[in-house]
Amino acid sequence: MSQSKRCTVIVGSQWGDEGKGKIVDVLAESVDVVARYQGGANAGHTVHVGSDEFVLHQIPSGILHPARRCLLGNGVVFDPFQFFEELDALAARGIDAEPRVGVSGRAHLLLAYHKMLDRAAEARRGAGKIGTTGRGIGPAYEDKVARQGIRVADLRDPARMEDLLGRAAERVNERLGAFGSDEQVDLHALCDEVLSIRERLLALSVDTGRVLHDALRAGERVLLEGAQGALLDVDHGTYPYVTSSNTTAGGAALGVGIGPTAIDAVVGVVKAYTTRVGEGPLPTEFPSPMQEHVRQLGGEFGATTGRPRRCGWFDAVVVRYAARVNGLTGLAMTKLDVLDTLPELKIAVGYRAGGALLDDFPGDLGLLEEAEPVYESLPGWEKSTADARRWADLPDAAQAYLRRIEALTEVPIQYVSVGTRRDQIIHVQHG
Repeated sequence: MSQSKRCTVIVGSQWGDEGKGKIVDVLAESVDVVARYQGGANAGHTVHVGSDEFVLHQIPSGILHPARRCLLGNGVVFDPFQFFEELDALAARGIDAEPRVGVSGRAHLLLAYHKMLDRAAEARRGAGKIGTTGRGIGPAYEDKVARQGIRVADLRDPARMEDLLGRAAERVNERLGAFGSDEQVDLHALCDEVLSIRERLLALSVDTGRVLHDALRAGERVLLEGAQGALLDVDHGTYPYVTSSNTTAGGAALGVGIGPTAIDAVVGVVKAYTTRVGEGPLPTEFPSPMQEHVRQLGGEFGATTGRPRRCGWFDAVVVRYAARVNGLTGLAMTKLDVLDTLPELKIAVGYRAGGALLDDFPGDLGLLEEAEPVYESLPGWEKSTADARRWADLPDAAQAYLRRIEALTEVPIQYVSVGTRRDQIIHVQHG
């Protein structure tokens, strides 16, 4: 990360699972504060430190660096029980994270009844299911937008907290009944659960916007970390097969409480190929034999759900679109090494759909579902890139592949990851 850039957004620029956790972990070495700006426990950021693997769902990936301050912003839907399980698991592995973590008092709580609603709604959809993680993300954001959510700050007054929980239980039980679900909220158990973590959570409550504002004024460096990917953004993704928040860089300032002019750079994380979990269009999806081959090569199984990821060729149409809606200033390419054994590679440079040739990503789901990719083929390098630490260490064919992606997306590649370890990263120098 350039020394002149003090506030950088790290954003997924495909359908999620691009490797944001590793990139944040690598860049966190040279920053002071890392803040999550949206999503919840549906995220799964995997970080390898030496021979150890850490899967972080809510705590920012920078927590694995000592002395880094890590914040969860107001744009996050916050599952306190899963969060404390994660904190305690880190402590059991010798990482004292709790003194370095802050949670926005404006963040909305995601509670057990949100997960009940998520399961019931998905079951009700039947063949039209969206493919949610079942973590309650959508129902928690629904409550927020409907102005009936419960925020961290609401726990300060026990009487107010119990009143809000009572209203929620009544409302949720009515909805569960309408969905035909056998589940019901036990109000007394719910209140006891929330009371059990109340004091511990309030001790971590901060105004994340103020903390970040003061840090930037003091000359400190900040990373804003997103979850999921640009094509899952509720406004700019493949609606309705999206998440329930703004995953794009525009949501970063809103999600932590700073102004957009405070952001200096936006780095888009992309895989050297394309993956997606769950339902929805994936124009460059591989046929079955190739699908399974690349899935095994890349270990493409969800860190949160364990579900197999769908895999396809690199889609320059998707990343060019993500570059536009995020205002990307650079790319971080991950999993280049997964392609090391393939003799030929393809890049989608456009789509044929609706009787026309498209070079931009369509907002019409019907058009997207019939889209046939237009491919360019490039030779593979068929040799290991795992030991490359400089651009010059990469095979000529790998360099050509990356340069073609830069040209098609009109965004410079700043980082190339060639393995899971921290040191398996190339910092690309540009002119």
